[in-house]
Amino acid sequence: MLDTSTIYRRKRGGFLVHSDRDAIDLDEPYAFLRTAPWAQGMTRAGLERSLRHSLCFSLQEGNRQIGLARVITDYATYAYLCDIYVIESHRGRGLGSWLVRCALKHPAINSLKRIALITHDAKEFYARLGFQPPADPEQYMERIP
Repeated sequence: MLDTSTIYRRKRGGFLVHSDRDAIDLDEPYAFLRTAPWAQGMTRAGLERSLRHSLCFSLQEGNRQIGLARVITDYATYAYLCDIYVIESHRGRGLGSWLVRCALKHPAINSLKRIALITHDAKEFYARLGFQPPADPEQYMERIP
């Protein structure tokens, strides 16, 4: 059985990416995500529930949380990468791509058959990280109630 209880940590200069879900400062991601177009309508309780049921990667500078990435996965074949952000004052430093790379290198994620995401405005960013449109978009379906 895969052990996901071990805290994953990666350091770069004064920055840290970690997978300690209990150390996430909910105020910071909620303040950001409630204004993000892809997370409209998200409540604080909804965010807390989604984080509790996901593999989370917090980006910190010192004690301040400045970014987040969340992975929904079965830990066997598939993962969905979502709710990725870096606060605006820290963008343009490569922190977002480092955060995603850290998530993708996590032992529970790096051997999966498929890692998906949906983006409205960052296709070039994710393409540089190896993501591409579905090989056969005719096979992709979704249900939006």
